[in-house]
Amino acid sequence: MKRTILYPLLTLYLLIFSNGQAIASGNDSIRLSLLTCAPGEEIYSLFGHTAIRYEDPANGIDAVFNYGLFSFNTPNFILRFSLGETDYQLGATDYARFAAEYAFDGRSVWQQTLNLSKEEKAELIRLLQENYLPENRVYRYNFFYDNCATRPRDKIEESIDGKVIYPAEPQDGSLSFRDIVHQYCKGHPWARFGIDLCIGSEADRPITQRQMMFAPFYLMDAFAGAQIVHDSVQRPLVSGKELIVDALPEEEEGGWMPTPFQCSLLLFILTAAAAIYSIRKRTGLWGVDLILFGAAGIVGCVLAFLALFSEHPAVSSNFLLLVFHPGQLLILPYIIYCVRKGKKCWYLTLNLVVLTLFMVLFPLIPQRFDLAVVPLALCLLIRSASNLILTSKKK
Repeated sequence: MKRTILYPLLTLYLLIFSNGQAIASGNDSIRLSLLTCAPGEEIYSLFGHTAIRYEDPANGIDAVFNYGLFSFNTPNFILRFSLGETDYQLGATDYARFAAEYAFDGRSVWQQTLNLSKEEKAELIRLLQENYLPENRVYRYNFFYDNCATRPRDKIEESIDGKVIYPAEPQDGSLSFRDIVHQYCKGHPWARFGIDLCIGSEADRPITQRQMMFAPFYLMDAFAGAQIVHDSVQRPLVSGKELIVDALPEEEEGGWMPTPFQCSLLLFILTAAAAIYSIRKRTGLWGVDLILFGAAGIVGCVLAFLALFSEHPAVSSNFLLLVFHPGQLLILPYIIYCVRKGKKCWYLTLNLVVLTLFMVLFPLIPQRFDLAVVPLALCLLIRSASNLILTSKKK
């Protein structure tokens, strides 16, 4: 969720390895907090970010532990990310640098002070120290289940002597992963369109309140109302909240940009016009088919690759493979051959049937689609139908 600017490893803060527990047990000035950072404009920062702040004024320590570090320079990064084999790591930096970066990016930061006992503070520091060891700091990232928000939550819960009880709202099953993705992609229609293409029906299943905490602001809200229960005694998990980086978001550049739906609708109009022209002139426009079926096949190859080989749990069972699938590309030479020769194409008949069923059963399919998919599917349906009409007239 946060771009890697690989911070220098801060040896100063690692000096607490040897005596961190002793310091925490005898120093009331130590404060541990959950930091929640506002979303950015890049796609990997749209959901915000979470980190843990460790303050020990008596020893000159003000560090931020951050589970969101990754590097675009990692070999085969795009392939590994697609396969769900992206490795993130826990990093540490001084708070001043962390805050300056977010202020520069126009992203505000909220701090929730954790209401922990001395023993719990010592345990959380120990867990972070242990996790920061070179052999432990790297972990296999999973966007929905194991990310920069869930890791701090888990470490904080692990350090507490008792059980954390979260507020009743929102209720389990009230949202899905896709619902939350849409909330954070508001104002970014192309990002939403791309994510909707890739994630399948798994993302539309109702999720628990705990699963909602993959999003940093859902985690922040859950912490705000959470209680620690131990031996029938309750205390709030958070003792205070403050805005520690009050930044103005960067002004968006002016200019109009068409949405995915507008672009797909325009493509549908042009395709329909081409189909009418080809039927009236009794000529096959194989160049149009080359572009449309070729593009659909390329997209289908990506979706099939994700569904078959990726470890991301939400990209399997993608019903968009009924529209965009590798067959559109693999059989494209045969389609073009039939169109040019005026021969009937069995594949276009099959494609017409499948696309018609997709459009008719659209409301019943257990997966939510971006509205831009409808004109795109109609483009393929129209080209299949128009070519079949041409060949039937010739016979």
